This record gives sequence, structure tokens and C-alpha cells, in this order.
Amino acid sequence: MKYLFRKLSLLAFALFVAVTLNFFIPRMMPGDPATELVDKMQGIPPEALESIKVAFGLKTDDPMIVQYFKYLGNIFKGDLGISLSRFPTPVSTVLALAIPWTLGLIGLSTVLSFFIGTVVGIAVAWNRNKRAASWTVGVFIFIRSFPYFWLGLLLIYLLGFRFEVFPVGGSFSPYVQRPSWDFFVSVLYHGFLPALTIVVSSMGTWILTMRNNMINVLAEDYITVALAKGLSLKRIKTLYAAKNAILPSITGFAMSLGFVVGGGLLTEMVFGYPGVGLMLFQAVQAKDYPLMQAIFLFISTAVLAANFLADLAVLVLDPRARDGGR
Repeated sequence: MKYLFRKLSLLAFALFVAVTLNFFIPRMMPGDPATELVDKMQGIPPEALESIKVAFGLKTDDPMIVQYFKYLGNIFKGDLGISLSRFPTPVSTVLALAIPWTLGLIGLSTVLSFFIGTVVGIAVAWNRNKRAASWTVGVFIFIRSFPYFWLGLLLIYLLGFRFEVFPVGGSFSPYVQRPSWDFFVSVLYHGFLPALTIVVSSMGTWILTMRNNMINVLAEDYITVALAKGLSLKRIKTLYAAKNAILPSITGFAMSLGFVVGGGLLTEMVFGYPGVGLMLFQAVQAKDYPLMQAIFLFISTAVLAANFLADLAVLVLDPRARDGGR
């Protein structure tokens, strides 16, 4: 219980710090959306700036600290404000349009990458003296060195323009009716290239991490004892080696899942995918404070929650965490 209470306390404190920074950082940026609008659009007199600020809710005489506590109160009420770049649509409505696409694409790709990479990493470590294992590690380390967007552009050129196998942008065909089976197939068809980019690019990290963890575990004394007792190699590989080797990877996987809600910014920009990452980029360009704050808050909360779930998983899998390391 002490372990759980300590983790909950750290979670609450980290969330408070994230909310506080989330309020002050956007307001440190120079300029505001109203000024940007006046500068970009012709025919708007400068004297209309104050009226535009009032319409956007940017005109207030309250001190910053009062605005901060109002912001905290609105968060507890579930009021994230009105999107300035999509006025007068509420931020919650704007986010609801992008989150499913990001969770479906980035989330599923991250899970597949971790699962495949972990399985391959176990096999590579178990057969580390074979040539195929060395080649596998070398190939994925080489692929991992490429940035996401570079690999994405390469796939677009080869499979999108050169051979015209997959579409090069968007999330579904505008000519299909939704919801329907054709819409589902269209979503999978449009999401294949960005998903392949994420899986192939990140799989090398999980392979290398699991391989190194497995090799370290296989050198432990309890593995030698298990072999001496005549236990089956399959049991030693799964219950003794892999189960202990996967523990350090759980935290990294939780961090990856937490950042899923932020979307793959470069991946979504390259493929024109309407996720949270692309929306965040557009919100920063438009100085849309409420939308930026909501996205940052969502990402921070997801990362902290994912880390807390990883701690719970370690608590279940590792008895040393339950007894305080005794």
C-alpha cells in the first residue's frame, strides 16, 4: 500500500505542475489571435482590435492569478473553452474530431510495434549465436536511424506515386458512406502507409531493448539453476527469462502509449492525417490558446496515467516492488 500511495501522490503532484505550466506557457508567447487576425486580413481597421478581443474572450481586466484559478475551476467543470481558430466551436468538440483518428492510427501502430518487436527481440536473444539473429538486429538498427518523416516520404514515393498501390493522403475516401463496411475498408486502406511507417521505424527500438534485457537475464544464476534442474527450454525462455526481461520495457511502452494522444506530428503532417498532432500544429500557428491548452493537458494526463498503469503492472509482475525490494 505504501508503494501505491507514493505513486498516487507523485501522480497528483505531477498533474498539478502540468496544469500550471499548461496555463502560463501559452501566455508567454508574443502576440495573440486577435492581432494575428488583424495583421492577416485586409480591410479590418486597427480600432476593431479591441472588439475582436472581446469577442474571442481575450479581453479581461482580471490579474493573471485570478485567471489561473478561473482556469482551474473550468477544468474541474469540464469546460475547456471555445476554440479561437474554429470560433465558436467548443474545444471539446474540436478534440473529439481528432482523437479517434490518432488513437486508431498511432495507438494501434504503437501496440503492434511493441508486440512484434518484443517477440522478435526474445527470439533474437535466445538464438543470439545464429547469423540470422545478428542480421535481424543489424537491419532494424539501420532502419531505426531514419527519421519517421523520411521513411514516410520514401513509402509515399514508392507505394503512392511510383506504383500507386496506396493513397498518399487523407484518412478515408470522400465518396464512401459512413458508417459502412466500405468506409471501414477505406480507413484501413488510407491508414496503411502511415501505420507501416510508425511500426517499421519504432520496431527496432523494442527489438534491441528486449534483446539486451534478455541477454542480461540469461546470465543470471537462477537461469543456470533452472537449466541444471532439467526444466524445459520453452518454460525457461518464457516464464524465467522473458517474464523478467520484459519488466524494463513496460515503462518505455507506457511512455509511448501516453504520447500516442499527442499524435505523430511529422507522420500526420506528411500523410495529411487529421489527428491530434496535426491539430496541435495548426493551433500553435493560430495562437489558439484554449485548443493548445486542451491538447497539452490531454497529452500530460495521458502520459502520467500511462506511467501510473506501468507502475501497477510492475507491481503485479515483480514481487520485489510489492515488498519494497526486501
